[in-house]
Amino acid sequence: MNIKAILFDIGGVLVELNLDSCIRAFREILGFERITDLLDPSHQKGIYGEMEAGRLSAQRFRELILAESRPGCVPSDVDRAMAALLVGVPPETAQLVKDLQQRYPLYLLSNNNPISMARTWELFRECGIDKAFSGQFISWEMQLMKPSAACFEEVVRRIGIPAGEILFIDDSEANVRAARSCGLQARYYIPGTELSLLLADL
Repeated sequence: MNIKAILFDIGGVLVELNLDSCIRAFREILGFERITDLLDPSHQKGIYGEMEAGRLSAQRFRELILAESRPGCVPSDVDRAMAALLVGVPPETAQLVKDLQQRYPLYLLSNNNPISMARTWELFRECGIDKAFSGQFISWEMQLMKPSAACFEEVVRRIGIPAGEILFIDDSEANVRAARSCGLQARYYIPGTELSLLLADL
């Protein structure tokens, strides 16, 4: 296997997620009941999806959420509710990233948004992997989303390594299939399992 770089999804792979906790936070902190119309384990919907696609600013997203929330709520309450989705980086995953960065350039590819990414980088700093990545490719910045071929093709172009020498890890089978169709090596990660076992042959 000729691997020159590793490309990681974030949520569900490097950062553990808790959808139920996030739903509860939107309801308890904000009184926002319609959150289940927006949240999805892989691809967010409605205004949440629009923000991740780069078609809606974080400020406008907060305004729209607050318009349907309990009186007196403020933008930081929206951020707190969203942060409840992100549980943290398991210690063994953080150690794996530290080990791999000694041998490969590591990159991030995520359908994500500026609010969640701010919390993600806090979690990365807490476990000491914030300097481990050579670059990040985030949907709201790129205005391209997995599993589109255009997204993977642009990532390969920016990394500057042939697609067949990049290993992509994701917890969405659709994203893994799309990556393979674009020539990348790709592996499907089942959340909650040991990530190091998936990469043991490296």
